[in-house]
Parts: sequence; C-alpha cells; structure tokens
Amino acid sequence: MLSDSAKEKLAELKGKYPTKEASILPALHVVFEDCGYLSVDQMDEAADIIGVSRLDINETATFYTLFPKEKVGKYLIQVCDNLSCSLMGADSLVEYLQEKLDIKVGETTPDGLFTLWTVECLGSCGTAPMMQVNDRYYERLTRAKVDELIEKWRNTK
Repeated sequence: MLSDSAKEKLAELKGKYPTKEASILPALHVVFEDCGYLSVDQMDEAADIIGVSRLDINETATFYTLFPKEKVGKYLIQVCDNLSCSLMGADSLVEYLQEKLDIKVGETTPDGLFTLWTVECLGSCGTAPMMQVNDRYYERLTRAKVDELIEKWRNTK
C-alpha cells in the first residue's frame, strides 16, 4: 500500500509528460522511495494512478536492476562481477563480504541492515573492484576499506 504522499506525487506526474508511458520511470522512483522496493501490488497501484497498463509498468520495472522487487536491507550492497571487476578482485571481495556479513549473495542479514547482491557492469571498470551501496559508488576497494564502511554503517543504524 502506497502512502498518501506517494499517491499525491504519482497524481502530479499525470499530464507532466508528453505521454503517459513517459511517466513510468519517474513513477517507479516514487514507489521505490516510498517503500524501498517494488512489489506487484505497489506497481499495480502506481499504474492505476498514472493511467498506464500494469504490464507496461511491470515490464519497465523488471528491465532496471536498480529497483529491488522484494524487501532489501537498509544498505543494498551490489558488487560488480563483470569480467573487468572479476580480474581486479571482485570475486574475493564478494567472498570477503559474505564472511564479514555472514550471509550469501542474495541474502539479507538477520538485523535487516545489509543485503548482498552481485550485478553486471556498473560502468566503473577502471576503479575495480567496486560496489554500489544504495545509490553511491565505492571504488578501489580493499578489505580495510570494506571493514571501515561496514563499521560506519553498523554505527549509523
């Protein structure tokens, strides 16, 4: 269920773009900001408000990996595992994060703080190994840098 504030923001998108379909991506951002992920029910509700088909909004959401489709931790850690990053140590970074957080790729820590994913290219091959956490990049990572980041995030619950 979307908040009243999100519903208002979605309603404001109507008529703002040359076609209804052009409002789909901004609508998905509204839903994601409101809920932290995109469920089918939330996307259906948004589609109804902006006046597009449920299929169109769902297809758009599944195209973009930046929108989780189920609840994730407060910190969504996405490690690039494309060839360039793998050659620069992404595999060992993933292994280290799994040990450090005591979870496997695709899981969330019991406290709901961290979710770990691997993803295809994040477009930062020259600064590998790297990871995106929520909407921020962390590059040229070492175990020490990862330890520092994890500790900082644990202390800012």
